[in-house]
Amino acid sequence: MEKLVYLNGSLVPESEAKVSIFDRGFLYGDGLFETMRVYSGKVFRLERHLQRLFHAAGIIALPISRDEKELREAIYQTLQANHLQEAYLRLTISRGEGGTGPDIPEKVGVNMVIVAKPLPLYPRSWYEEGVKAAIVDVRRDEASSLSRIKSLNYLPNILARLEARDKGAEEGIMLNSQGCLAEGTVSNLFIISQGKVVTPSVESGILPGITREAILELVPRQGWEISERRVNLSELREAEEAFLTNSLREVVPLTRVDGRPVGEGKPGKITGTIAVAYTELVKKETQP
Repeated sequence: MEKLVYLNGSLVPESEAKVSIFDRGFLYGDGLFETMRVYSGKVFRLERHLQRLFHAAGIIALPISRDEKELREAIYQTLQANHLQEAYLRLTISRGEGGTGPDIPEKVGVNMVIVAKPLPLYPRSWYEEGVKAAIVDVRRDEASSLSRIKSLNYLPNILARLEARDKGAEEGIMLNSQGCLAEGTVSNLFIISQGKVVTPSVESGILPGITREAILELVPRQGWEISERRVNLSELREAEEAFLTNSLREVVPLTRVDGRPVGEGKPGKITGTIAVAYTELVKKETQP
């Protein structure tokens, strides 16, 4: 049975879900998106995803005609229509049709699409052995507010992923314009040194991830110190442990960077404890 997609207020079959070739999201990357994970039929921290979306919409002056309650209802309507309990969910909002140049016309028809699919399966080896990353040439501009939002203009991340893949790595780590650590192409970065957990600050040019936010809450409860600050590349190379976070992949140990081991080159104990604590948090917040 063909999956259904939510498009501007209606559920339609995937094959019939279309937007205009003049949509500004297609022409200019003029729009936003949120990627979420669904557990037992419930989106983890949906409210935080929607709050981040509306904050980003304010930054790029994108009018969203529906409020958070209406978006929440549309999301669950899409999940239920597709009979999904464990799922990947993406909400995309573009500025819609309007004009053929960069100037924004006074009236535009914003397009909203919600896609829900079965959760992709990630290799077990990522969690048992860790992943490899490569430092890439693509930089994050920490001075730009766009570095802090999930815009449809995702080309820097795509180029960084291509470079990482060419280097035989599962993830690319981007630095900012000052040469400090920023983030992965689809993940936030944490390092552990002398029992302290450190992650690049938002001011370093990163997207403030929802999973990252949960980790910032969890780590002090486990008895470790955590800080958000400017982080030098040398700190990653000298770290005892490191891990990556994102909504779909959760907590993934990072065990090699540029072919060199991080710490002992295997998932560390602190990373493992944080991963378990995150799993317990998710179960608590998404239990039926």
